[in-house]
Amino acid sequence: MKKNIGFLDRIIRIILAVVFAALYFMQVITGTIGLILLIVGGVLLATALIDFCPIYKILGINSIPPEEMD
Repeated sequence: MKKNIGFLDRIIRIILAVVFAALYFMQVITGTIGLILLIVGGVLLATALIDFCPIYKILGINSIPPEEMD
């Protein structure tokens, strides 16, 4: 897998994952919506950690700046 997530994109994904988890575990958002947000947060965190987003691949998006490309 070729990396397609840049540094800023990774940071945003990690922050969103932490916020979604906090909202769920502090019971601010509960029920089905809470579970959906928790799952979305897990996917965001996973893609941030592996530097690869399958949806970006399908859409041909690459958030890595050209000067940072391997």
